Amino acid sequence: MSSLLPVMGTAAPVENLRVLLVEDDDGDAFLVQELLDEAVSQVELLRARTLAEAEAEVAGVDCVLLDLGLPDASGLDGLRRLAAQADGVALLVLTGLADEHRGAEAVAAGAQDYLVKGQVDGQLLTRAIRYAIGRSRIEATERALQEQQLHAEENTRLERGLLPSPLIAGAGVLFAARYQAGGRRLLLGGDFYDAVRDPDGTLHVMIGDVSGHGPDEAALGVRLRIAWRALVLASRPSDEILATLQQVLVHERHREHIFATVCTLTISPDRRGVSMHLVGHPAPLLVGETVRLLSEGRVVPPLGVVTRTSWPATEVELPADWALLLHTDGLIDGRVGLGPERLGGEGLAELVQRQVRHDPAWRAAPEPFVDSLIQQAEALNGGDLVDDVAVLLVGALPAVSPADD
Repeated sequence: MSSLLPVMGTAAPVENLRVLLVEDDDGDAFLVQELLDEAVSQVELLRARTLAEAEAEVAGVDCVLLDLGLPDASGLDGLRRLAAQADGVALLVLTGLADEHRGAEAVAAGAQDYLVKGQVDGQLLTRAIRYAIGRSRIEATERALQEQQLHAEENTRLERGLLPSPLIAGAGVLFAARYQAGGRRLLLGGDFYDAVRDPDGTLHVMIGDVSGHGPDEAALGVRLRIAWRALVLASRPSDEILATLQQVLVHERHREHIFATVCTLTISPDRRGVSMHLVGHPAPLLVGETVRLLSEGRVVPPLGVVTRTSWPATEVELPADWALLLHTDGLIDGRVGLGPERLGGEGLAELVQRQVRHDPAWRAAPEPFVDSLIQQAEALNGGDLVDDVAVLLVGALPAVSPADD
């Protein structure tokens, strides 16, 4: 068994370190203790005589002083075993004068440094321990940053693959889309959206939200979006599209109680009317000279809650300067100030109205317009919005005056 050998001193208080000495030779172990005592080090020294004992004691220590010649390990085998088990623990190798080259090999294999027995004093040993711990912590931080960067890059690739490229070439409308993971997580959630233009000019727009967060919900949202696009491109009727989406959801969801809300719009080729389906989803905003919720639309339960075969549509006449803002509930579920009040649909309508009045030329730059709305919702919330947010803005193009020709 290992034993705890406290090394006391009277130096000014510094960080207390726990060091595990892995040494089978009692004489060499006594020398290490004497050197640390001589340097008045703030070190708690643990002793292990075999690699097996070291593996049992390594948790919770800051540094390991490792002799490469142990009864149950030789060469670099012991170093590799400890390095695999003691992630983040500094490894300082002890070698004899005759095999100093093995110290360099140990550093190449993962040790922070090496010392030659008989060629160090107490101050050098103490400094080497602290430097090894410092290097180990820097390396751990660099690894964490690298892993974070790789994770961010992987999620960027994931977002590029999962977020759609709307098929709206030639639609003759302004269009802006934004997606933001809740709390700025580097992970897509269950929000999804898409837009498709028919050959006759009809414009189909969809936004939805799978309950929950994470890769499973993101994957399910993508399945629903792809199914919707395929059925729209096949010119299937709205009832059939929504019924099929429900069938896909029920079959593909990983938990029984997962559901999805959906809002779909079918905008006529002349851009004067829209047919809207609200399936448990927040109503969009109609943005013109005034801003109002399309709350007259009949809302049915979300997909996956009850079985339906028909889906009522609401017909809305569009003004000449129309624009429609679709969003998921993450945008309106944020709080307003420190109380329990939520932004809600009416609060969002007020935000949009103020934004339109403040920037009469907003149609010329729809992306900054949407970004500003999200930022204002975050400011009212006092920080990042907790839920995922998807926002779509589609509308008539800004009129071109003769002076602009």
